[in-house]
Amino acid sequence: MLEQVLPDAAVYAEYLCGYLKAVPLLTEEQRADFNQLELVMTKEFISQQLIHLIRCLDTNEEGGRKRVLVVLQDMMALPQTPSSLISLLTEKLLSLIPDDHRRIQTVAEIISDLREPIVDASQPVDENQHRRQQVQLAEVKVQILEAKQTLEDCIAAQEFSRAAELKESITRLEESRNQILQDIAESSQPADKEPRAEKNDPETLLRCLTMCAELMKQMNIKTRTGPTISALMSSLVLPSIANAHPAVRNMAVVCLGTCCLHSKELAKTHVVLLLQIAQLDEVKIRISALRAIVDLLLLFGFQLFSDTPSAQAAQPSQSPDKQEEDAGPAEEKGGAPEDTTQSILVMLSELLDSEVSDLRTEAAEGLAKLLYTGRISSAKMLTRLVLLWYNPVTEDDTRLRHCLGVFFQLYARESRSHQEVVEECFLPTVRTLLNAPATSPLAEVDINNVVELLVELTRPSALIKPSSNTEEVCVHDYLAVRMCGEMLKDPTAPEVRLYAKTLSNLELSRESTVREDLQTLLQQLVQTVKDRVCLRALEKMMHQLIDSKEQAELFSASALQPLDVNADEATDDPSKSAKRAKRGQRKVCTARSSRKQSRKAESSEESDGENVPESVPAARPSRRAKSAALEKTKLDLNPLINQEANVS
Repeated sequence: MLEQVLPDAAVYAEYLCGYLKAVPLLTEEQRADFNQLELVMTKEFISQQLIHLIRCLDTNEEGGRKRVLVVLQDMMALPQTPSSLISLLTEKLLSLIPDDHRRIQTVAEIISDLREPIVDASQPVDENQHRRQQVQLAEVKVQILEAKQTLEDCIAAQEFSRAAELKESITRLEESRNQILQDIAESSQPADKEPRAEKNDPETLLRCLTMCAELMKQMNIKTRTGPTISALMSSLVLPSIANAHPAVRNMAVVCLGTCCLHSKELAKTHVVLLLQIAQLDEVKIRISALRAIVDLLLLFGFQLFSDTPSAQAAQPSQSPDKQEEDAGPAEEKGGAPEDTTQSILVMLSELLDSEVSDLRTEAAEGLAKLLYTGRISSAKMLTRLVLLWYNPVTEDDTRLRHCLGVFFQLYARESRSHQEVVEECFLPTVRTLLNAPATSPLAEVDINNVVELLVELTRPSALIKPSSNTEEVCVHDYLAVRMCGEMLKDPTAPEVRLYAKTLSNLELSRESTVREDLQTLLQQLVQTVKDRVCLRALEKMMHQLIDSKEQAELFSASALQPLDVNADEATDDPSKSAKRAKRGQRKVCTARSSRKQSRKAESSEESDGENVPESVPAARPSRRAKSAALEKTKLDLNPLINQEANVS
């Protein structure tokens, strides 16, 4: 069925060629007419869809595939082909050519034909002149025949003087005939062709640069630049960067960036030029240069700026406390010169504050890519991105909000090292929001929402591959210690209540050393913090730590005993089980008064730093610990019931 519907490749190519040639070219006056402009736009759209259908054709047959290639090349070289279709035509042409070297050769030939077209050097002969020459030739031939006949008659009549005159006349007529034949032959010969001077108009340059950019995109990234690409760079791309037409400059920057992806040496040479363009040109061109720089850093890393391997090994590695550091391999970190690396990061950081939303979005997207791939690891940059995401100024920037929203989730879930970066940016982000002046847009941000996001991002269970070892120290442990230390700096600060509330939402590990440190810090906070809401939150946190510790001890103790010990003892001696039940009840009763004792110990003036840990075991156990203790002391009455049934 599909074979019946799809046309032959050669037939479809001819139809496409005819349709594209029928698309009219509008002058500036005609473009002012909306009806004509709408008609041309409709034809261009239909042409675009017809070009898309090429991928559905059966191009396995050699004849049809060659015909499609020829038609596509002719369409790309035609001046009346709309510029909006050049990129699509180039893409379809290159998809039919599997070899990269042949692709380069084909596109280079088309570009050469566009920039240096072959034209006729001589003017075409007038048809009237050609007919006159043919008439003159016929007349001369007739005269020659008549003269030869007369000459024969004179020789027969022995009129030798007359015959000599006729012979001279025949010679002149033959010379005239030869001259006319030469003129006719020269006019009928094909016109000589010679190359015209290079065309440097914006339309031609834009077409050629579009083909070159599409060629670089379709080439394999491992294919290196050769002499043909180098010639295109020197004769087309680099001169067009200084062109006065913005569209030509923009496409030249795109070509330069994509070409640098195929050669590290070429990237080293021109990355400084791209940096200058990213800071000085128009917005659209700056965005193209910024994308090219980010792509180069993603592919080559900051090692791109190292001159030689020996110089790379000689330079010291960057200090670990730097806020902007390269997170690639160790040798890559040390190889990048400080000034160039810093200039790029400073430029990206400054663009985050740009009033132009497109530049701001591109800078944020570039930083997100560099952070996610590990090319840089910077808590400061992550803080900037978090603040940018919550900033009310970017509320209408849908692309920025979507990009950062996806990035935060993917980045934090990728690995624990990424969560550690998020944990490092927690306090700087909170401080920035707390210290934001009233006139700043950040003053409108809900800080509770920001804190909840950072806590969720650093949750150990949120990792794609969470650790199965519950005893391992997690990121929330470090975050809890940081918040406790921040509260101890100024217990009267308004953000203490926020930190105290956040502590209870953390997912702490069961590592004993960390829990002991947290208990010590919490006890110090309970003694210094005066706010009642904070005290309740801190006490709740302490109880959680203690209860989880007691619960772990209960679980470990029950794990050491066989499962049927309680049942056997209950069968042999019910009184022991009863005593054990009373003992469990007594423990619950005494636990109720532990809270009063702990408060008395905290309010006592004689307490000091040494006896603080002694008050911890007297804290009130949680409901879960009570349930576990009661469950442990329950009697198994099934054996007693069975005994009574047997007796009866």
